Amino acid sequence: MDGIESYWLWFAAGLLLSGLEMVVPGVYLIWLAMAALATGVIALIAGPALGIQVVAFISLALIFAFSAKRMLRDRPIVSSDPLLNNRRGRLVGQTAVVTTPIDGGEGRVRVGDSEWIARGNDTPAGQRVLIIGSEGSILLVEPAAPLPIEHRS
Repeated sequence: MDGIESYWLWFAAGLLLSGLEMVVPGVYLIWLAMAALATGVIALIAGPALGIQVVAFISLALIFAFSAKRMLRDRPIVSSDPLLNNRRGRLVGQTAVVTTPIDGGEGRVRVGDSEWIARGNDTPAGQRVLIIGSEGSILLVEPAAPLPIEHRS
């Protein structure tokens, strides 16, 4: 290439792709960035043979991407909070207040500042229920144990 060494273009492409990885959701551009940076090293050593550089980039990109896929399949990343993005899953075990009576197995409950459709035993409005699971966006509830009465001295 005239005027600029080709390895600088590969290094710039690698840095650009790694920067884009931080902006674009997903984990795929980092493997292309690593391939571009490695191709820059190859271009620095091997010289300006563009054909070799392109083949090296494509090969390295495939090797890095498939190696990462296999590594993540064999050793998945385990979250310290697996229910982080599962709002319904986080509600299990909490209590809710029936806002629309559960009649014929279905009604509405209030949890925090949200109302949800609920399924469970017939329960009048105002009663507390325990959330035991969910089916899609419908909460499964059962009557909650009564609150203990505090004795005053």
